[in-house]
Amino acid sequence: MITIKPKKGDLLIAEPAIIGDMSFNRSIVLLADHTKEGSIGFILNKPLNYNINDLVPEIESSTFRVYNGGPVEQDNLYFIHKVPQLIPDSIEISLGIYWGGDFGKVAELIAKEEIKETDIRFFLGYSGWGNNQLETELKSNSWVVTDNIYEKDIIEKSYESFWKEKMLEFGGEYSIWSNAPENPNYN
Repeated sequence: MITIKPKKGDLLIAEPAIIGDMSFNRSIVLLADHTKEGSIGFILNKPLNYNINDLVPEIESSTFRVYNGGPVEQDNLYFIHKVPQLIPDSIEISLGIYWGGDFGKVAELIAKEEIKETDIRFFLGYSGWGNNQLETELKSNSWVVTDNIYEKDIIEKSYESFWKEKMLEFGGEYSIWSNAPENPNYN
């Protein structure tokens, strides 16, 4: 499949051929930054068995789920959101999606129920590529790069069927992969 050149705000869709890679099998990554020096992103569709209060006990809400953002720095908590007017020091990724900001303010907003799960997504770790590393993976057909057609609503996207939906959208041989088991050994 021909893909576009990656840029900040795009989606990386793991190719079916990436099977066996425990970090990225069936992953969809939002590119939060992409420069000559490297790239940073967050896996959008790999929820963990944690809620935010499991990691930050001061935040009493148990409904904000935490996702596996990627294999780098998995002992650090990151977040993307679409409410920069509420969270100071946010960095715009693109299309109304923001990265980081004042975490104390986030905790306060959650406690006051002034922010919803559909406004923010938390991650342990991130996905990172050094200089030319992502380009090398693209040349080896590990990823398909697509525009983020969901814009800021990507945060609300259901993780359960996201990769399958993209495979069906691509059509052709990708459609076959949409119904394959995540682990081919289960077949």
